[in-house]
Amino acid sequence: MKIATFNINGVKARLPRLKEWLEETRPSVACLQEIKSQDEGFPASEFEELGYDAIWNGQKSFNGVAILADKKAGYSATEVQRGLGIDGPKDGEGEQSRYLEVDIAHEDRKTARIVCIYLPNGNPQPGPKFDYKLAWMEKLRGRMAEIWAEEVPAAVLGDYNVIPFEDDTYSVKAMADDALTQPESRAAYSRMLADGWTDAVRTLNPRGGVWTYWDYQAGAWQRDHGFRIDHILLSPELADALQSVGVDKDHRGREKASDHAPVWATIA
Repeated sequence: MKIATFNINGVKARLPRLKEWLEETRPSVACLQEIKSQDEGFPASEFEELGYDAIWNGQKSFNGVAILADKKAGYSATEVQRGLGIDGPKDGEGEQSRYLEVDIAHEDRKTARIVCIYLPNGNPQPGPKFDYKLAWMEKLRGRMAEIWAEEVPAAVLGDYNVIPFEDDTYSVKAMADDALTQPESRAAYSRMLADGWTDAVRTLNPRGGVWTYWDYQAGAWQRDHGFRIDHILLSPELADALQSVGVDKDHRGREKASDHAPVWATIA
């Protein structure tokens, strides 16, 4: 099984690039973030034509997550939960579309729990957006503990908006004041690992230096000024079966690409 995460930065704006990636790499399960589409406007039929079933949790103009399952290869998805039950950073603001959880089956045999997340950015910090980020991470950790208690093989994939280690960025100095590198953000991420979850990319790239995001500004892509914020966390059952990981970096360099590159892991 090949599982992947891709912050697409607008599913409609990047639809040709997204379909291109799906056709070229054919993940069994693909988790998408920042679809930036209301539920009724999500282009599910486009993925149906490629042989993918889709489940999505949309929001107008912002956020939004989706999970695609390759039905041609015998995979199917059943929704378990959408949302974590945590409202936005402003009083009276409803829950943002950042969480989607499904059960994946292969030819009618349940194989894994897949969670797609788009964790809050948290900038500017300090402030209410950073407080919301930390509260959301704690809520996520609680849900991950509940999944753990179910003893199901599980993976939590997505844009975590956390640069976990100093060798996960091109410049520690440039990112020093960013919410992505703050001690509180890193500590919240570390607590998830301490609970027993495995960072798949880090496990097979222990020296760091792997980027998944390059800003559109200041020639970041051309200068390779990137960092790693898209992660795949695996439960012990899947971590033991981890075979390989990768970043489809060339897709970041294509015309009208997302500012993120897809990240994937293969599981025996």
